[in-house]
Amino acid sequence: MDTGLGIDAGGTQTRWALADAGGAIVAEGHVAGLSALQMASPAGRERLRATFETLARDVLDASAAHGRPRRINAGLTGFGGDSAVLTGWLAELLGVAPRDISLCNDIEIAFLDAFAPGAGYLVYAGTGSIAAFIDAAGTFHRAGGRGVVLDDGGGGFWIAREAMRRIWRREDEQPGAWRSSPLAQAVFDHVGGSDWSFSRQFIYARERGEIGQLALAVARSADDDAEAREILRQAGAELARLARALVARFGARPIVLSGRAAQLHPLVAQAMRESLPEVANGMLSLEQRTVRPHAAAARLAIRPESTMT
Repeated sequence: MDTGLGIDAGGTQTRWALADAGGAIVAEGHVAGLSALQMASPAGRERLRATFETLARDVLDASAAHGRPRRINAGLTGFGGDSAVLTGWLAELLGVAPRDISLCNDIEIAFLDAFAPGAGYLVYAGTGSIAAFIDAAGTFHRAGGRGVVLDDGGGGFWIAREAMRRIWRREDEQPGAWRSSPLAQAVFDHVGGSDWSFSRQFIYARERGEIGQLALAVARSADDDAEAREILRQAGAELARLARALVARFGARPIVLSGRAAQLHPLVAQAMRESLPEVANGMLSLEQRTVRPHAAAARLAIRPESTMT
């Protein structure tokens, strides 16, 4: 029994799935998040390799009942095309020939779970944010996705950073103001305390995916805090900007909004819709949908000739 292994590696979580010869998903799971950008440092490479080892153990356990993977299709956040070392690790750990391993950016696989090539635009908000379009010729086009240090407006990291920035600016002006702010209280509960040392350690010592999870605290406080609601509305406007960039370049097509940051609170999608007046007048369609890139990658691995959803 042969299977195809699909991997969707993001900053918060790395998901995997096995597809059988008919394209049905027969097993799936998740491990810690990772990024191809970790390859830039020895410590990062060590953490990435350890994550691959955990993933391989889980996949091989599942393979006992469903069949070992004969091809692997993996989408990795931060991937820039240098695949030799990563391919070698996956080949070694999973017993798959390097020629049967395909690596790409994670958003490419997410797009194919939402649209056939040329059919629409995917705006994805996870730890970071990006808008993607694969045209009918198979060429990948993007808006955003430049990384959390530079931009990635509307993603989880951006939301977390914006909340921290606002909280500490207010503390500069009114020390102790956090006590009357539901947003600040939720953020400080998440990072471990109200002293600057807790925020400093969280922001500057954690992985970007862990920092992005602070957006959950922002969303939890939104019903009670006007500033949290404003941050979430700004996130939606940032995601709308990405969609508009692709529409301006390639014309009107349906838009799908997906990703965990987009699902944090209804305000995110609402603000995105309000920032796209073309949706209200019927020139564009916008749908919020959960995509499953790891499942799409698995089906592409077992049936590489398909371009399906």
